[in-house]
Amino acid sequence: MPADEDRFLINTDMNSFTKPWPRPPGTFDIQKVDPHSSARTGVLWTAHGPIETPAFMPVGTQATVKCLEPRDLTAAGAQVILSNTYHLLVRPGLEIIEACGGLHRFMGWDGPILTDSGGFQVFSLSGLRKIRDTGVEFQSHIDGRALFIGPVEAMAAQKTLGSDIAMCFDECPPYPCSAQSACQAVDKTLLWAGLCANQARASGQLVFGIVQGGEFRELRERCARGLTAIGFDGYAVGGVSVGEPEPVLLQEVEDGVRLLPVDRPRYVMGLGDMWQMAEAVAHGVDLFDCVIPTRHARNGSAFTAHGFYPVKAGAAKCDTRPVEEGCGCYCCQTFSRAYVRHLLNVNEILGVRLLTLHNVHRYLETLREMRGAIAVGAFGDWRRACAARLRVAASVADAQAVNAG
Repeated sequence: MPADEDRFLINTDMNSFTKPWPRPPGTFDIQKVDPHSSARTGVLWTAHGPIETPAFMPVGTQATVKCLEPRDLTAAGAQVILSNTYHLLVRPGLEIIEACGGLHRFMGWDGPILTDSGGFQVFSLSGLRKIRDTGVEFQSHIDGRALFIGPVEAMAAQKTLGSDIAMCFDECPPYPCSAQSACQAVDKTLLWAGLCANQARASGQLVFGIVQGGEFRELRERCARGLTAIGFDGYAVGGVSVGEPEPVLLQEVEDGVRLLPVDRPRYVMGLGDMWQMAEAVAHGVDLFDCVIPTRHARNGSAFTAHGFYPVKAGAAKCDTRPVEEGCGCYCCQTFSRAYVRHLLNVNEILGVRLLTLHNVHRYLETLREMRGAIAVGAFGDWRRACAARLRVAASVADAQAVNAG
């Protein structure tokens, strides 16, 4: 990490807290608010421990963050991970996870877990589902068998999984869509949220409502008001990063967050561009998740504080530098770009594992820098520096792509 950013690192040892936790699950302690924006730091308490916010959640869709062990995640500084109810229903099935003692024990992770309800699959599996008033009929993407998930089923499944944060079942509309389609999605989202709020929960389990509404401000605001009237432990902004241009995405985040309670955690689902996360934090967002760091690692790309680049490219063939100079991760402290490139190009799984280790570390470090900047009242400076680094890098990458085409 560049020396001029060291001042943004605040070392808070969350491992100093031991059970029983000093605060009950659902407590959200806001610690510092930036004087020039809505950015804030806080601690969200869960049944499996505290989460310092803003925080990034590595995605473990099928009860694993691809290529990483739980101890890798702990070493990288991960506080909470995300898993997916729909995929776990399909394989291995709730009965097996329950027999193994719940999701935490099944996957060997003793920290907080957030489970997506399966609502995103309403969008991503559009060719394999039918939406009803009571829920969604799915045709399994694995073996074609019929599945039904509605608000009651989704909450029952998450209770069995025993996650710390359960998400309401919602309808995520595509982009673009008509105002009428987005309105219908909001109607179902609010109807289902009311049902989700009244279902039984696992011990200490928190439930978050999800704001939908597409690109339509009045629908986002109506959904936020409706969810707030029901009352949840936290709130998410859904239906972003589904193909819309960046200005629309950022406006959707702002519209979705504006009317949510200030004293509850706010989560933008699926947002993983580092500069966009900084902008969302400026609007008061506390939690993020995305598959970008792990997926790009499998495709041979590395993320750095100055953007991302393809390690598989010929430029790294004899490059003795680490993947990111100044990075403290195991990959960068031990191996060269040339070695990681070699592993990737001969299809050795260690190459993907090392690059995943680095990318996840970089994402978690970036959020740690954000927390540190907010804590010392320098978030505005950090945000501008972040934009200068990453927006220029994105412009260069776009130009290279055009030239290559």
